[in-house]
Amino acid sequence: MAVMSPAPVADPSRPLAVLVSGGVDSAVLAGEALGSRPAVQPIYIRTGLAWEGVEFDHLQRFLDAIAAPALRPLVVLDEPVADLYGAHWSLTGRGVPDADSPDEAVFLPGRNVLLLVKSLLWCHLNGISDIALAPLSANPFPDATPAFFTDFAAVVNRAVGGAVRVLWPYLHLTKMDVLRRGRHLPLRHTFSCIRPKRGRHCGACNKCAERRRAFDESGIDDPTDYAA
Repeated sequence: MAVMSPAPVADPSRPLAVLVSGGVDSAVLAGEALGSRPAVQPIYIRTGLAWEGVEFDHLQRFLDAIAAPALRPLVVLDEPVADLYGAHWSLTGRGVPDADSPDEAVFLPGRNVLLLVKSLLWCHLNGISDIALAPLSANPFPDATPAFFTDFAAVVNRAVGGAVRVLWPYLHLTKMDVLRRGRHLPLRHTFSCIRPKRGRHCGACNKCAERRRAFDESGIDDPTDYAA
């Protein structure tokens, strides 16, 4: 039987970096952290995915809406994947998984490897010892497990003599749980779509369907502007 890696114990006296994408989960994580950490450093990894332009605009609006003394300016790190992913749907916008597709259809190979490797190094070079991201309990992918986060952080730290910890505080939560925790935040500025239409949620892709269900099942009014 596999032994689950224990979650690192958060130290509220330390600044926290948060990997943000503009989606509900990471947005709520950043918003909650402002109430418990002396400084919150949002980090966005730009890889060239088809929806990033719209996603980034929403993220900036969300961060503007939650502005506080503890919120540091957004850091953007570039890590293009066109040479790696080739003609993948996430780059071309063709064949995007629709509302009837299983969650496995939206798998982006090595997504958390790509998100963490550069952000961990940035934190090491800039004196931040904790970085958090927001995978949920339903995440089925192999790079979203406690063992992966612990082992990957250890490898990167070993390479640079560092001690940055990866935190995954929502790994026991559902998206409904996260929505309820963040219902006081400006969730209308979050973005979940993988096939945006004219700067809006398409309303028909896998991620839009997941978003609709979560708002409906949580009992929270959905403020999303869907194109369909």
